[in-house]
Amino acid sequence: MDDLPEADAATRDGVLDWMRRFAAAVRAVDYRAATPLWHEKVLAFGTHQAVLEGFAQFRDRQWDSVWPRTADFTFVEAAARVLASADAGLAIAIAPFTSTGFHQDGTPFPRPGRATLVLMRQGDAWIAVHSHLSLERGVPTESHGNRPVIR
Repeated sequence: MDDLPEADAATRDGVLDWMRRFAAAVRAVDYRAATPLWHEKVLAFGTHQAVLEGFAQFRDRQWDSVWPRTADFTFVEAAARVLASADAGLAIAIAPFTSTGFHQDGTPFPRPGRATLVLMRQGDAWIAVHSHLSLERGVPTESHGNRPVIR
């Protein structure tokens, strides 16, 4: 059986850079900074979310229900796997993430999960065409933070 199509070093670095920029936008609740990272017709779903088609639905139904209500989002780069097509035009990132959720009384709790991202190359940049982020088993799906959004 053949090995998985692991990305070459340059492709891996480019995808990890995309992931860092996206995670920074999530931490800052900065929709403006994150928007250019996504394809207009993105397909996405999450722990309890049906498949969403199109960026506006993705932002309004997934980002709005998570980003302002959580904190400290980051991908665990050391555990990230990046696969790529032979021409390095398409890449898949599989990585755990960490974040902080908040109970109704404001006390924080660990909110770990995992992500699968599909990105395509557009010139020298990467743009995401699919996202699936889900929480680890047993992690509360509701978080009650209330941070302002940069639109």
